[in-house]
Amino acid sequence: MITKTLQKELNLQSWQVKKVIKLIDDGNTIPFIARYRKDVTGSLNDEILRKFDERLAYLRNLEEKKSKIIERIDSLGKLTNELEKSILNAETLVELEDLYRPYKSKKHTRASIAKEKGLKPLADIILEQNVDKPIIKIAKDYINPKHDVNTPEDAIQGAKDIIAEIISDNSVFRKKIRKNTFYSGKIETKVKNKDISSEYEIYYEYDEDLRKIPPHRILAINRAEKEGVIRAKIVVETEEILIYLRRHTLKNRSKNPKKIKYNPHTTPIIKDAINDSYKRLIAPAIEREIRTFLTKKAEEKSIKVFAQNLNQLLMESPLTDKTILGWDPAFKTGCKLAVIDKTGKVLETALIYPTEPQNKIKESKKAVHELIKKYGINVIAIGNGTASRESEEIVADIIKNTSVEYIIVNEAGASVYSASKLADEEFPDFSEGERSAVSIARRLQDPLAELVKIDPKSIGVGQYQHDMNQKQLTESLSGVVEKVVNEVGVDLNTASYSLLSYISGLNKTTSKNIIEYRNENGSFKNRKELLNVKKLGKKTYEQCAGFVKINNPDFPLDNTTIHPESYDATLKLLKSLGYSVEDIGKDNLKLDNLNLDEISNSYDIGIETLKDIIHELKKPGRDPRDDMPKPKLRKNVLSIEDLEEGMILEGTVRNIVDFGAFVDIGVHQDGLIHKSQLANKFVKHPLDIVSVGEIVNVKVLDVDISRKRIQLSMKI
Repeated sequence: MITKTLQKELNLQSWQVKKVIKLIDDGNTIPFIARYRKDVTGSLNDEILRKFDERLAYLRNLEEKKSKIIERIDSLGKLTNELEKSILNAETLVELEDLYRPYKSKKHTRASIAKEKGLKPLADIILEQNVDKPIIKIAKDYINPKHDVNTPEDAIQGAKDIIAEIISDNSVFRKKIRKNTFYSGKIETKVKNKDISSEYEIYYEYDEDLRKIPPHRILAINRAEKEGVIRAKIVVETEEILIYLRRHTLKNRSKNPKKIKYNPHTTPIIKDAINDSYKRLIAPAIEREIRTFLTKKAEEKSIKVFAQNLNQLLMESPLTDKTILGWDPAFKTGCKLAVIDKTGKVLETALIYPTEPQNKIKESKKAVHELIKKYGINVIAIGNGTASRESEEIVADIIKNTSVEYIIVNEAGASVYSASKLADEEFPDFSEGERSAVSIARRLQDPLAELVKIDPKSIGVGQYQHDMNQKQLTESLSGVVEKVVNEVGVDLNTASYSLLSYISGLNKTTSKNIIEYRNENGSFKNRKELLNVKKLGKKTYEQCAGFVKINNPDFPLDNTTIHPESYDATLKLLKSLGYSVEDIGKDNLKLDNLNLDEISNSYDIGIETLKDIIHELKKPGRDPRDDMPKPKLRKNVLSIEDLEEGMILEGTVRNIVDFGAFVDIGVHQDGLIHKSQLANKFVKHPLDIVSVGEIVNVKVLDVDISRKRIQLSMKI
């Protein structure tokens, strides 16, 4: 069942599903399977494998719940072949819960209280609809003052409550009503206090079809409702639903199917129970379910966008071979500076007060000039927080007539890092401001190495991240970081604990043990030394070895992404072509137009693995981030007051949301390109057109200085 479902959902072959399940169950990580088991899986990529892993866990949980429910219903003596078949065929947890609802132990409900009063037989008589006298007369037999059933009307009311719950528990009814509500209903919002203005004014009087509402609006409505600004509810035409319930609950007593004749004694009572069942039990539950469903789908979409943005941010090109001055701007507490060399080592820190209220501009300029001269600073990285604009103007003035350039760096999360235990361990003698300045400089020098130290949720490339399922968000973003770190690889002798902990197979303990081993024994000379690290066994070594590289190793293949398990085949290949490991990466190494099938058979190595080996031999240790756009450095300041409609500017995409992309064009505020302005065609989602970190040419459409809003277009 699970194999067939995964095969259908992910469009895979049966053999692929079985192979991947075995690889996962054998303890292999997703990055390892994606890179080093391509021949086993049919080259399934990281994204598909993560979906596979997630769905496999869901489906296994579903199967486990099915077994428990069948066992529970059977213990009650109520399991039929038809019910068991329905349970086994359930495809979702919601469908399974619908089937289990009638047999679930319920809390004290009106129906359960009525049953305790002995009114279930009366409810059965009414539902049977086969009486020829008024129910009020039959109900007299159920009067029981001890159970607070003092009148026939009390008995009938209790029976109605039981009937209402029976109708509510019907899985077929619920499925039909849920579908009807979703496809014909609307979500409607009303403001609580019209006199209060807020960012949610669009939702003060708003409605939209449930099946059409975009994900970002669902999250916005949820937030506005949570903050007490609006009330939101689902509205649907109820009469059609009530007619459906009557048609399937009331029995036609006429022998002629074209004529409808209901029992005059039971029909009014059942109709009352139907109305009560829908309004009191079914509708509120369906509304909660649909709101939850819409929220979950919106969260999944938003998390996906967040994840893609994070992936692009982490893959931004490093600014190598530069000495960088990190500048953490502020007003009252002063601007914190940190100089880092080309390897990221901190050379010096400083504190200056060029902004309000001190305004020590002259002294500050002198201090920065001295740092530039002393260390040969190439670039100044300015955080984009408070006082960024004022700092930018001062920096632009400082670097006049020099070769130094500057750039505004997104400092989101820098303060989180600077106050963390990790930062305290890394820079125990630094203030939080100094640590923040170091982080700003390093995230320009090597975005990936620095950003892995920060909770991905704090990096600032998402939308409504605090309103989402935090566990799901964390897992998704951690998966992105894991994917990128393993795709790029790390230098075993320089990688931080934070980087190593994301490497395939490693965890916090083994990462710390690697650092400890390195500190005690010096640099790793080869990959095999990893087996000497505490708690790092053969399975962990298998999972991590290909993703860690060693600069200037004893054995050249240890500085490639070729896995040690393929070393023998690689050496045989080189030897058969007249080369040695010393020829790796050199121009004389000719590896084009090879007969891959013949080589694969000769050395018992898969075609896809062979392709990866050849690619790596041509460009060993190549950083995939080298293909990404380089950071856009500046010399001059541009303010929002300088912008004019029609201006053509170059900018860097900083964030992408469902409705557009935010672009840094060199002023303090990012401009928005609405998705309708991204291309001369219909744009389903901005991610189809642009990516975080991409440098784009834009035209200024509108500038609202008072509201600090800039509208841009890529339709130039």
